[in-house]
Amino acid sequence: MKGLLLRLSALDADAEGAVRVIGFFDALVTSRADLTTLLKSTATLAECQVGVEAAGRGLVLRADPDGSVDVGGPPAGAAVREEADAGFWLARAGPALPFDEMVLERFALAGSILLDRTVSGLPAVGDSALVELLIADSTGIAERSRALHLLGLSPAGMLRVAAFSGTPDLRAAGVVRSAWIGDVGTALLPESGEPTDWAEQLATGGVLVGLGPAVPGIQAAESWRAARTALRLASAEMPVMRADELGGLIVLAERLRPEDIALSPDVVALDRIAAEPGGEDLLGILRAYCATDSVRKAAALVYRHHSTIAYHLQHAETVLGFPLDNPAGRFRLNLALVMRALGSGG
Repeated sequence: MKGLLLRLSALDADAEGAVRVIGFFDALVTSRADLTTLLKSTATLAECQVGVEAAGRGLVLRADPDGSVDVGGPPAGAAVREEADAGFWLARAGPALPFDEMVLERFALAGSILLDRTVSGLPAVGDSALVELLIADSTGIAERSRALHLLGLSPAGMLRVAAFSGTPDLRAAGVVRSAWIGDVGTALLPESGEPTDWAEQLATGGVLVGLGPAVPGIQAAESWRAARTALRLASAEMPVMRADELGGLIVLAERLRPEDIALSPDVVALDRIAAEPGGEDLLGILRAYCATDSVRKAAALVYRHHSTIAYHLQHAETVLGFPLDNPAGRFRLNLALVMRALGSGG
């Protein structure tokens, strides 16, 4: 039907076409579509950019004919219709079509209704549920933009998302926006002109932290996903893991399935080590050795004498079946440790 409407616009703004335009938007409203769906559908219908600008509600969104929705205001020359406290616009590169005015009118009317639904359906200002809403993959861009506004953040402003385990002193770390997602904590860390090592401040008293990359606020869910992966690779020896520094390991984490990890003989060997008396302690030594590439530095990291570390490494070599005193062996060990952490969270 959408293609037919545009063909009608190219011919003549007759009554039948007008009814179809009205019916199109009425169907979206009665089906309780969200604002994102309205933007996408209208841009596809009109085959040009459309958008909504309601700065007081934290919404400045643009939709393209290909169905993508992003943060952005109207270009110069866009046709704008004000409805309540929002402006709805349509921007066609070429001459206006006969139905453009009606499409914009119905878009604005439907948008004002759906906009109210979006606002009334969100948690209260300051509610930690806003943080959870912001980082959820299922949240629409309109709801995410509005949540940022209520949290006092800009959709285009840069922030990082941290995932943590344990109970950090959030106030001492300067964190004011946080929530718990199951047993994993999350914190929003806005980027400012002065670099702040939020993660180091969070990682005290045994707290482990995964730090996501800096992204525009509207993309917070992406930083949250990376932060959760980084948290899985954090350990007592390296309590802060930054997704920015993981490189290809992020890709590995997304692709590896638990059943693939279980087939690795090196991971199986690490499981045997973990099952021994003091096995978890030895795994910590192995992680420290991979992190430092030095027996003495590893000893300092885990507060042991270097001769004790050397003895434990010899035992690990026996179980693993390969030497650890060369780059290839350390790389193989580190990969096995990473795979085991991704497979078991340990």
